[in-house]
Amino acid sequence: MGERTETYRAELRKLKDWEPYLKRHSGLPGPRANLELVAAVAEEADADRLWRLSASQDEFLALCGTAGLGRVALMEPATVMTWLRELAADPRWRVREGVAMALQRLGRESMPRLLAEMKVWAKDGPYVQRAVVAALCEPSILTTNEDTVEVLAILDQLTRSLAAMTDRRHDDVRVLRQALGYGWSVAAAAAPQNARPYLEKWMRSKDKDVAWVMKSNLSKARMADLRKSLKAPAPKRAPARRSVSRATSKPAARRGTRSAPPGATSRPRRRPKR
Repeated sequence: MGERTETYRAELRKLKDWEPYLKRHSGLPGPRANLELVAAVAEEADADRLWRLSASQDEFLALCGTAGLGRVALMEPATVMTWLRELAADPRWRVREGVAMALQRLGRESMPRLLAEMKVWAKDGPYVQRAVVAALCEPSILTTNEDTVEVLAILDQLTRSLAAMTDRRHDDVRVLRQALGYGWSVAAAAAPQNARPYLEKWMRSKDKDVAWVMKSNLSKARMADLRKSLKAPAPKRAPARRSVSRATSKPAARRGTRSAPPGATSRPRRRPKR
């Protein structure tokens, strides 16, 4: 951990009531929450405090408590995972980020346990599915080919789910799409040979959101080597156009004229008598 985090940990040990201190040093409102302080809370708070903070109406306090629950997930797996799954659909995006942080911590301690949970979560709604992508597509936990192969299968399932959605106007679908827009590249970089068949399959999809997901992933720098070896979908051929010969084409008749019947000969007009 960094020096700032260690400083915060030392400060928190001196305090009885943490909430005023956390709010004062949250960094909010602002573009970035104080993640070093979030990490300090995750290490120093006991389980009761983490539960209490995670249920706070204050977004930063809820972020701190939610992220910290990853530390106690193995000790209280049923209750913690149930609560994290509920928070994964919280309307506050920073709380949802806290869920991803908690799940990644669980993955660093027990990847098999995380994978088992995420296979269940993958059948839930878009917000929860987004949490699955954010939790699993983290380079620090994709350390074995076996784990990454399972992650690729889950991403395939989630991409099928996205392609099957009929109503995509809501925010939950948007955040799932964005997560898939980088998640594939993280897993593919960890196991490129295993990822290739999945990527080539989805690159042929005619679904506009899936096409965007693939384009976004392929644009990542970590995909540079794999990108060269992927088989691009065959370009669409334009339908052949029938050419009509001028020699055989029938000229359009002029308005106001009649065609002579077959076999008829033309007669010269008589000049009127004067």
